[in-house]
Amino acid sequence: MHNSGFNLCNLPPWVIASRHFNDNPHPLEVQGVRLANRFLFERLDAIASPDERGTVFNDYMSVKFQLHLWQEQATPSARKSLKNSYLRYLRGWMMDSNSVEGAVLKGWVESRMGIVPSFHKARITGIHTESYYGYVVDRTAGSKRTSAINSQLDILYEFCQYELARRFPGELWVTLYRGTFAADDYDVVEELGRREKIIRFNNLVSFTSHEERAWEFGSTVWEIRAPLSKVFFFDDLLPGSILKGEGEYLVIGGEYRVRRVMCTV
Repeated sequence: MHNSGFNLCNLPPWVIASRHFNDNPHPLEVQGVRLANRFLFERLDAIASPDERGTVFNDYMSVKFQLHLWQEQATPSARKSLKNSYLRYLRGWMMDSNSVEGAVLKGWVESRMGIVPSFHKARITGIHTESYYGYVVDRTAGSKRTSAINSQLDILYEFCQYELARRFPGELWVTLYRGTFAADDYDVVEELGRREKIIRFNNLVSFTSHEERAWEFGSTVWEIRAPLSKVFFFDDLLPGSILKGEGEYLVIGGEYRVRRVMCTV
């Protein structure tokens, strides 16, 4: 995994992507986002219900980015630009992380955290490769579909971090699982034992909080301890989510200590 020389975060890319950060996590923030949207977070402070906070967040995003005005636009491209909000990109990722929507989300991690993706339709070994160019083409095609998508994703990430702190006060990690049929295709940084190793994951990767569900996606299941500060989105974050109750988490990648889970079925 290659790291960019710059980012918009409070820590450098090589720190965020390292195993040492995952073992000793610190808060992450996209610089200026929380302050620029302080009125949203001040309002959320007074709301006890997570579902109500999610509704307030969606309403805030609709007004801030004029997402509710898409039907009033004069041209099809303008209508599509407003209609294709952050929700469209989350759905696109869930359907296929190698889609143009997936490229946009990976692009957000690259631009904000400074971590370059290691896979998009094909393995990416550097920024001067054909596979990286293909990813950039998808990212550009996806980004032009909507209004200020990176700014929308900035606020989504900060809201996710706010919600995790409200729902799990004092917690630093969450235990997650990932199933795969292609365990040998992952970059192994270090072998730690018969069932433990350090794996270098893509810059954004899906996990589940349900071990049983992970087995639906592969014959090898890994368990990780993910820092809450690297959670970009989770299934119960927003009311009415298409993933609500399925335990899916989108996590910023890097080097993770994984433990292979033994099948007990």
